[in-house]
Amino acid sequence: MHRLARAAQRVLPCLLALGASPAWAAPAVEGAVRLASHRAVYDLSLGSSGGTRAIDNASGRIVIDFRGDPCRGYTMQTRQVTVLESGENGARTSDLRNTTFESGDGRELRFKTTTLMNGAPSASVDGTAAVSNEGIRVSLKEPKRDQFKAPGDVVLPSDHMRRLVQAARAGQTTLSLKVFDGSDDGRKVYDTLAVIGRQVTAPATGERDKPLKEGALAGMPHWPVRLSYFTQGEGERTPIYTLVFDLYENGVSGALTLDYGDFAIKGDMTRLDMEPDGVKPEAACTP
Repeated sequence: MHRLARAAQRVLPCLLALGASPAWAAPAVEGAVRLASHRAVYDLSLGSSGGTRAIDNASGRIVIDFRGDPCRGYTMQTRQVTVLESGENGARTSDLRNTTFESGDGRELRFKTTTLMNGAPSASVDGTAAVSNEGIRVSLKEPKRDQFKAPGDVVLPSDHMRRLVQAARAGQTTLSLKVFDGSDDGRKVYDTLAVIGRQVTAPATGERDKPLKEGALAGMPHWPVRLSYFTQGEGERTPIYTLVFDLYENGVSGALTLDYGDFAIKGDMTRLDMEPDGVKPEAACTP
């Protein structure tokens, strides 16, 4: 169960319905990626299970509330409640709540995560991060006061999603980046690899993700993406977590699967509320 909570902390920033302005408004600059304020709800169910930690059933819900613009920055509140059931351990519940603020230029991040496991609180994570040309500097208040630096080109969650949308638009098939999102104990920078499929313009099929089959989103271009997270290191490595989803041109994610290795959980989008586009392009931000 603790492994599930740690994986959930990694996946939530990636589930941001980020990207260009809402589907009914044209971008200010061709090819520019703007982030849309929204609220998305995903209902969870068991996708597959096997191996030494197989489970019999899974249920729950992910709720994402994202607000902001390039001038004020972006605030995201997420909650993931997951119930796993097995004949050996019975039902176990993880309730994870995550709040972040990221500056519009993708250089600063404030993050806080609290987790309940079967109703009992686990250690909270609370801190800040700053990205520069030399790498990233992180200051933690919880689980204990600490500071550390990591060298290299590191990106924050919303900047990561912007780059992923840009890569998909440009026809790239892979994107490899180092990402810090404050997940787990707030001390880890992850290597990520996104494999991007061919663009699709036909509406989503099947019973899942009904909000993506209506209105402007029904005909919006999207790409199948497989985004894997790795611990930093050299050579061939097994992903510690993989997110599979359809990435829409405005950043919305559908056909969601959370792959934890021994089991996978499907996310069915049941509601998507998009706010009208009232944000300014970055060029209009005043000092």
